[in-house]
Amino acid sequence: MKPLVNIIWFRRDLRLNDNAALYHSLRAGLPVLPLFIFDRSILEQLQDQQDKRVAFIHAAITEMQATLLTMGSTMQVAYGQPLDIFAQLLSQYQVHTVFTNHDYEPYAIQRDTAVAALLNQAGVAFNTYKDQVIFEKDEVTKDDGKPYTVFTPYSRKWKAKLNAYFLKAYPTEAYFSQFYQQAALPMPALQDMGFQATETVFPSKQLSTDIVQHYSTRRDFPGLSNGTSKMGVHLRFGTVSVRALAATAKQLNETYLNELIWRDFYQMILWHFPKVGKGQAFKAEYDKIQWRNNEDEFEKWCTGHTGYPIVDAGMRELNATGFMHNRVRMIVASFLTKHLLIDWRWGEAYFASKLLDFDLAANNGGWQWAASSGCDAAPYFRVFNPYLQTEKFDKDLTYIRKWVPEFQEFTYPKPIVVHEEARKRVLETYAAALKPV
Repeated sequence: MKPLVNIIWFRRDLRLNDNAALYHSLRAGLPVLPLFIFDRSILEQLQDQQDKRVAFIHAAITEMQATLLTMGSTMQVAYGQPLDIFAQLLSQYQVHTVFTNHDYEPYAIQRDTAVAALLNQAGVAFNTYKDQVIFEKDEVTKDDGKPYTVFTPYSRKWKAKLNAYFLKAYPTEAYFSQFYQQAALPMPALQDMGFQATETVFPSKQLSTDIVQHYSTRRDFPGLSNGTSKMGVHLRFGTVSVRALAATAKQLNETYLNELIWRDFYQMILWHFPKVGKGQAFKAEYDKIQWRNNEDEFEKWCTGHTGYPIVDAGMRELNATGFMHNRVRMIVASFLTKHLLIDWRWGEAYFASKLLDFDLAANNGGWQWAASSGCDAAPYFRVFNPYLQTEKFDKDLTYIRKWVPEFQEFTYPKPIVVHEEARKRVLETYAAALKPV
């Protein structure tokens, strides 16, 4: 007779503590089988065999597995198509309910709809919960029920709605005895899925209160090692709880809290305006812009050889580590879209292939902000001057010297565009595309 179980399906929530779906699954009364699927549809799109994100996920799953083994349980870790994996699980177990947390991306919605239909045919319930954000979907709207498209009023309403209930941790540990008991199951190695180990040292998931306390004054200076928390990758894959970070930020630093609100804001935008996740400008008229899309210049931007040291430093940091300081992200994105007049979608896709903390909603929001095509975006006539940005945020050149040590040598390339000429060109191009018909 097949074992009767509930399943907790981990995705963007790779932790056993303070996890909404896990909490509800453990309290539902049946033994709970943990599941993670390395989704073949996603992995096959990755070009780099040493993709740092796959290695990060694998390490997080390994850590969770070690904890589960101490309880006499194990995680079912599979590699394949989610529909195939669930069909296989239905043949092995008598599944009552599958529990999981919400994912708001277009592919995830499509995947979950298909999985729910398969489970429904088998008489299995599919229960999903809010976990990766504080407020989602329609929880923070204008008084008329319509979604906000400007951050500041959204953030005011968000803060007004926030209370202790929304920051309360789910006490999953009290119910760990409910995990399904069985011997360790084999877990696919990175090599089994076509990937290789990486020597990347990932950021600690212990949030530094010192960094949060001084975040307002340090966050814009990429040369500081303690200016930002580097929690992005942990938020992206759920190895930390957003509720825990928000609770700390609420107590210590409103500027840091605002960064968490931006995450909620962009997830809300993606939910209400899914076209932005499908390559369309939030402001439709910006799709009329005549991009130059010079492939040689794009390659120089990608590799950090534009002749603008602050831009090159950012791109080299990204390529080497999978991380880029947020201030520098704005500078390099503005440079690509405004100085080089290259379609923001090219930059968005490159970041998507490299960023450890790549998140569709935030990445798209950031790129459309830089290109002025997004909601609450920088006006199109705002063109970052890389020299002034350097003077303001890396005056002693600490960051540039680290990543572009040859910037004063004859071997360092001349600037591929002249700032003043590029600014004039982009303003004319945008004005021509956006003029009333």
